Amino acid sequence: MTADSSDPNRQTQQVVVVGGGLAGIAAALAIARQGLRVSLYESRPRLGGRASFVEDRASGDLIDNCQHVSMGCCVNFQQLCRWADADPHLVEESRLHFIARDGKVNPLRAAWLPAPMHLLPSFLSLSYLTLSEKGRLMLGLRKLLQTPRMPGDDFAEFLKLCRQPESLIERFWKPVLVSALSEDLERISYRYARQVFCQGFFENRQGWTVQLLNCSLGYFYDHLLTSALTRHQVEIHLNDAVKKIEITPPDSVSQGSRVCSLKLASGKIITAADFVVAVPPWRVGSLFEPDVLTNITSQAAQFETAPIASVHLWFDRPITTLRHAVLMDRVSQWMFNRTAILTHQDQSTPAGWSCYQVVISNARELKNEEGESAGRKSSEQIIEQVVRELAEIWPEVKHAELKHARLITDQRAVFSPLPMIDQIRPHQQTEIPNLQLAGDWTETGWPATMEGAVRSGFLAARNILRQRGLPSEIMASELPAGKLSRILIARSGPADL
Repeated sequence: MTADSSDPNRQTQQVVVVGGGLAGIAAALAIARQGLRVSLYESRPRLGGRASFVEDRASGDLIDNCQHVSMGCCVNFQQLCRWADADPHLVEESRLHFIARDGKVNPLRAAWLPAPMHLLPSFLSLSYLTLSEKGRLMLGLRKLLQTPRMPGDDFAEFLKLCRQPESLIERFWKPVLVSALSEDLERISYRYARQVFCQGFFENRQGWTVQLLNCSLGYFYDHLLTSALTRHQVEIHLNDAVKKIEITPPDSVSQGSRVCSLKLASGKIITAADFVVAVPPWRVGSLFEPDVLTNITSQAAQFETAPIASVHLWFDRPITTLRHAVLMDRVSQWMFNRTAILTHQDQSTPAGWSCYQVVISNARELKNEEGESAGRKSSEQIIEQVVRELAEIWPEVKHAELKHARLITDQRAVFSPLPMIDQIRPHQQTEIPNLQLAGDWTETGWPATMEGAVRSGFLAARNILRQRGLPSEIMASELPAGKLSRILIARSGPADL
């Protein structure tokens, strides 16, 4: 970092990244790996952004605000993990467990059949679907694979056209898609619903496999990703909020506007050749003057968000040997056995305590027994309901002592993948040559996921590297579609995934 000799508060770097979430980290690391000097500015005391963690004083744990899940098709997130030497911490689950209302465990695992047939035996074995529902499901899945686009991009309309019964929607389509997209089925894009099944489940035999970090997000960010950034000489500035981004007006020499500097809350002025702004959509407008980048700030203002709730429970004994489970016909949606998953010893859980996390996506749909919204229901009531539901499945809960519990709700956990959402998702390259956007909400071809965030950072970095004539092939290769998948899964053009 070199300082401008005329102003002690003015500092100059080659590339500045604003925002220390996964998108900003991915951009910073991809650029720095090509030898450019990068400075990353984060307003919070830690890296992580929305995929973050908090300190729980009662247990001594750094607990993830939500259990974050990767899949085999999340190739760019895996690449980021390899760059950070974190891939040994990414553990693949060989099967998923769907637990019916009566407690029966239905394993989802790949059969010997080629893609896209490898998961059909598991789907056809689900105990909580009737024979008629399974028949309608096969018809719906076949139509989904054969229909690349829907008028209006409306998935709910697709379900109606395929005559999917309400019971099947509640016990199959909703558990899968609400977990993946965290929105009500009436409010999701057909494109991204189809992507979950095609790219996630059917194109490649490995695409569906769930991958979980065996360490906390605290260790992932504070140690693994921070170490990778430091190795590549990225300067990390925490508790250093950006107040405003200054843009020069166009003139006859440059023939266009450029970002000239950014002003920190501390008063420092930072100049650079290139800038990456990796912040959530609701923060974009505050960083620029009202008459600058009006198209992008207008698009950002149109994004809606969805909440995710996590109930963290510490019992005095194990309640199940399962590492995870999808819970059917309950408020609780996913159970993660954190004690079994976190085999890397970076926690301080008291001896004998067993930790579980129950995740509820699209948490605005939480209802109490009287039908009132979760906003009128106390944290204690929600925790009691979740514990009661776990006890209906695992009797050991009735004999265990609940040592500690905590509810965390992120009201803006993800952007809502509404129909036609792609019309307002901006590209990483803005109209200003030296300004890139990053963040899962930008145009990545993915919904709000860790993979989408990393892709956005890589795409922004690729633009900068290409402009400088540096090696820019940083995007990971997609999992190849199987031979039969290429025949059975229709594509209508390069815009489809």
